[in-house]
Amino acid sequence: MSFNGVTIEESLTDKSVLNDVNIISTKVEPVTEHHKTPWVKQWTLHTVEIQDDKVAEVADKISKALDKEHDWYADFKTDTEHYVIYTSKVFHITDRTDKKQYDEATAYGISIGIPDYQVDFSPHLKQWER
Repeated sequence: MSFNGVTIEESLTDKSVLNDVNIISTKVEPVTEHHKTPWVKQWTLHTVEIQDDKVAEVADKISKALDKEHDWYADFKTDTEHYVIYTSKVFHITDRTDKKQYDEATAYGISIGIPDYQVDFSPHLKQWER
């Protein structure tokens, strides 16, 4: 079993962490005002795969590699579990049907300054359409 998700390359101060994931595809998106990241010109979105026996270790590495001067997150999921990764905290959601676990991870992201429409990883919320 593997976890899948998206990592924004510009969110990482240590890009070597990308060596620990399998990059499936990459999409480059120009930054607009709606992204709320004027310090970068683009988002390089890597769709990645991580083996389940390495996901906790990779989540910790990404947490340490995220840009601490700005508010970012990364996330990886399976059908049943989800990791939501911030610079100072990793949420391991063990039941993707549990709204309470998602509410905690979402509230934390908003509390550190991520726009509410961007913390859309919960299956209980509408996804941000860029």
